[in-house]
Amino acid sequence: MLKYTEDHEWLRAEGDEIVVGITKHASEQLGDVVFIELPEEGREVSAGDEIVVIESVKAASDITAPVAGTITAVNEALSDSPGDVNGDPMAAWFFRIKPTDAGALDGFMDEAAYKALVD
Repeated sequence: MLKYTEDHEWLRAEGDEIVVGITKHASEQLGDVVFIELPEEGREVSAGDEIVVIESVKAASDITAPVAGTITAVNEALSDSPGDVNGDPMAAWFFRIKPTDAGALDGFMDEAAYKALVD
């Protein structure tokens, strides 16, 4: 099940964790991504905390935690190959988070609502 944020992040539930990345729309707006700073595994975050820094040839941007919880894994491959985000943003996830609230994804957009937002 995919959900989306108004900040152009995609959220995919996998077991009791949420995998987080940015959408194709976001990667196109950023342009060529040249640097990504990921959060530390084990870090406890609140919804809205800035936890990822993305730098592209056009701009720098932050990804905020969509939900409160604990970072359980980060995609270290993006540190060496940040451009993977431009190649396939749906496969180039940034981090996994175990939310403190089991219903954490309930308030986010489905694909149809997100498509309406960006069209």
